[in-house]
Amino acid sequence: MEREGRAVGAASGELVTIGEFARLSRLSAKALRRYDELGLLRPALVDPVNGYRYYDPAQVEGARLVAWLRRIGMPLNRIGRVVALDAGAAAVEIRAYWARVEAETAARRDLAMYLVDHLSAEGRTMSRMPDNAESTGSSGSAGSAGRTGAPVGLGVPVGLGASGGPGMPGGPGAGAGSVALAIRCAALTDIGVVRTANQDAAFAGPRLLAVADGFGEGGAEASAAAIEALKPSTWGRDGALSAADLLNALEDTADSAARAVRDAVAPCEAPDGSGTTLTAMLWTGSRLGLVHIGDSRAYLLRGGELFRITHDHSLVQSMIDDGSLSPEEAASHPGPALLLKALVGEARPAAVAVACRPDVRLQEVLAGDRYLLCSDGLSAVVDAADLRAAVVAAEDPEEAVRRLVGLAREAGGPDNVACAVADVVVAE
Repeated sequence: MEREGRAVGAASGELVTIGEFARLSRLSAKALRRYDELGLLRPALVDPVNGYRYYDPAQVEGARLVAWLRRIGMPLNRIGRVVALDAGAAAVEIRAYWARVEAETAARRDLAMYLVDHLSAEGRTMSRMPDNAESTGSSGSAGSAGRTGAPVGLGVPVGLGASGGPGMPGGPGAGAGSVALAIRCAALTDIGVVRTANQDAAFAGPRLLAVADGFGEGGAEASAAAIEALKPSTWGRDGALSAADLLNALEDTADSAARAVRDAVAPCEAPDGSGTTLTAMLWTGSRLGLVHIGDSRAYLLRGGELFRITHDHSLVQSMIDDGSLSPEEAASHPGPALLLKALVGEARPAAVAVACRPDVRLQEVLAGDRYLLCSDGLSAVVDAADLRAAVVAAEDPEEAVRRLVGLAREAGGPDNVACAVADVVVAE
């Protein structure tokens, strides 16, 4: 019967059987049946008597697209959305997916390099210990004290496209050493000139520096919840955590913030459309941990240079990364600020939730450093040179945040603004 159907289909130039369509599309009949069950690729006709599937040869291009998307690892539910779009919109969706894959791969690479450095340092420390040495609980952290910048992050001077070299922030360095350090900080938010509500949030305290940029119906609740979830943490008590323990604590903290955001926006009519970015620095007294998701940013002023030490999780940034857009073109890109990662109200499958977790890493700390965290209401509207000048010129964090909010308003204030500034100082 199937052979007969194939002959009829081929002769008429109309429908073909599943076997013939499998040959044309280079998909197995089993795969075609699976895609039919999932609604990804419906047959043109199903015989009501025997259940045989018949396809229109015009469906071959769509079938090959499904196969190609599977080859790059795209989940089936997302493929369903892509194949329903027109060509231009599908291209944008595929680009966004691949940018997320590359960002997640880079984050895993950085963590792998940190683990290599950390374990290598511990191995060298253990090899130097005599056989009868008594463990004091500090040798493990001593082996990584000079590596508090790992995993290696971005260390790019503002306005430049080159990666930082040796000694740049985020890489291996001297760290806090034996000098007792503390932070002095300030935070400020502003509604801006255009918006009628403020969905940004900021916080500055002796253990926490954070900014969050909410969006959607529950944006204000989401940004406030994300920061509030970080406040009660006791991970930094007495600065006693080793580098490895701090990384684990940062992961737990990021998970707490994600849960808090989901709870905060649950009452909204469309909770999956509400969420927030989050960029936070958590100070243990000897180490600085960074939690980051979205397009809010963290900068470091050191030696008169201002470095961006976070990577935007945005479509525009992914286009810069793959070379399809220059930094100069990105500044005037007309498209919406599409985020590839954020804390959202949507309940996600476990695999997707893991892939969308915030970046976490440790940051090298030196006395004299000045850190700036801000939402895109500042970074997207204020020129890089003006941003650096304001951070350099301010006498203290309080003056710095006032200057920065003023610059955003002078630039038209099209969005809410949140910023937090901290100076690393020798403890009294």
